[in-house]
Amino acid sequence: MADETERIITIPLRKTKQAPRTKRAARAIKEVRSHIMRHMKVDEENVWIDASLNERIWQNGIRNPPSKVTVKAVKFDDGLVEVSLAE
Repeated sequence: MADETERIITIPLRKTKQAPRTKRAARAIKEVRSHIMRHMKVDEENVWIDASLNERIWQNGIRNPPSKVTVKAVKFDDGLVEVSLAE
């Protein structure tokens, strides 16, 4: 693999509205993780979510996460994927 792979991905977080309102932000984090696992072909323990992305999802509180979020995913040689907020 060529050093590292970098992608800008818009992740829809529609399913978070199905979760109970006091668990929506946590559900959004799980959706981000599963989306990255599917598209970058890695396991759950190899997805690292940056604090800036976590703060963006929790910005409006636990009940009202954003409906979609644009992230930058960087996959390193060892299989680790770092997910941060796209500028």
